[in-house]
Amino acid sequence: MGISHYIKEIGRGKEGARALTREQASDLMGQILEGEVSDLELGAFCMAMRIKGETSQELLGFLESIQTRINTVTLDPSCDKPAIVIPSYNGARRLPLLTPLLGGLLQRAGFPVLIHGHASEDQRVSCQSVFQALGWPVADSASSLKSAQLLFINTRHLCEGLTRLLDIRRRIGLRNSAHSLAKLINPMAAPHNAILLTNFTHPEYEISMTQSLQSARANALLLRGTEGEAVADARRTPKMVGFVNGEPHVLQELSLGALEHVPTFPAQIDPQSTAKYIQDVLAGNTPCPLPILRQVDALLHLSSLLISPAP
Repeated sequence: MGISHYIKEIGRGKEGARALTREQASDLMGQILEGEVSDLELGAFCMAMRIKGETSQELLGFLESIQTRINTVTLDPSCDKPAIVIPSYNGARRLPLLTPLLGGLLQRAGFPVLIHGHASEDQRVSCQSVFQALGWPVADSASSLKSAQLLFINTRHLCEGLTRLLDIRRRIGLRNSAHSLAKLINPMAAPHNAILLTNFTHPEYEISMTQSLQSARANALLLRGTEGEAVADARRTPKMVGFVNGEPHVLQELSLGALEHVPTFPAQIDPQSTAKYIQDVLAGNTPCPLPILRQVDALLHLSSLLISPAP
């Protein structure tokens, strides 16, 4: 069929481009994931959406198409806490990648934690590389998640078509819609028994992601992350908004300015140095950054709202 008629709508530049309906976006993404479009069309789609930006309805349509093709992960029935799903796609460029530390703290609090991600560039430290340096489990297929279990899974085991779209960054040097979509993926077979931890990098994305989470009636925690990762900046506490069935709840207000005591990071951010820092924090030899502890508290509060929602 091809997607040229969609490109004609979205490729008219930032001012002239027209938004797709949710149904059109779902159809377009379905053709891409099934490998039914040419490389030329795929490149045109990536560039057009990069210039135009995604609307909340387009994000939902794209996401619907991905979710129908996801290899889901089941939650063990014995779990008494919801699963925490953490997408990790940006990695670290200047600061240590502390997404695994957040996962370890949540596991210690009794949560089953699933982190999914895929490295689409070589200049950043990936979550998978830090997991491997820590000796923590990296799954090679979609499986079940047990109580208080922490697991990393590469996106290619969840949705191969999405991985191909993410890898286009290596060829053209720019992020595309796949990177925004990956942050909204909840691969749990029963998503209502999970909390999606997601983030935005620029203020305009806060609006579209909020609208998407509300429309999807999601259970989620949204914050401005660290270098695009869904972990609180260790130097300052961001605003954190929880969603229960799409209904927003402010769980943490923005703290203006830097912390009184800024954490001391390792001199290098390579996987081994980052792993050593995380191990020292978890062992109690190094203080845990306060904003990350507040993020854990916010997720504990959000979990209680899921179990006993307000009337």
